[in-house]
Amino acid sequence: MENLRFSVDVNAPAQHVWNVMLHLDTYREWTGAFSEGSTYEGGWNEGDEIRFLGPNEDGTASGLLGTIVENRPHEFVLIRYLGDIEKGIENREGPAVGLHESYSFSETEGVTNLVVELEVPDEWADDMRGMWSEAIVTIKRLAERV
Repeated sequence: MENLRFSVDVNAPAQHVWNVMLHLDTYREWTGAFSEGSTYEGGWNEGDEIRFLGPNEDGTASGLLGTIVENRPHEFVLIRYLGDIEKGIENREGPAVGLHESYSFSETEGVTNLVVELEVPDEWADDMRGMWSEAIVTIKRLAERV
């Protein structure tokens, strides 16, 4: 397993960066770095199950299934993965089970430092490094546009 960390300073308040990252419309924009058409089903409240999905060519969806462990609005979100979804079928076993992903938002004088930290299986690390590097820059661009 590898621990990955991405950080960017965004010229916008933490509440706005939070909204850009987690509201469905803008979420769909920045997660294009992972798969065009990415979305989520579920909620961001503590205890909620959430499905992170991307479309397959056959019309089904694949992705990850998680639960929100912690949510401090405009400050911090912690997700624990419960499994993966392959062609619409949940699998609560496999390499994603028990892994964590977090988003931290720290604002100073109107500039928000966004930090994304995640645990990934070694075989996913290179792909995730590339996709998250693109995604975090897109979040910054979306949050800073007027």
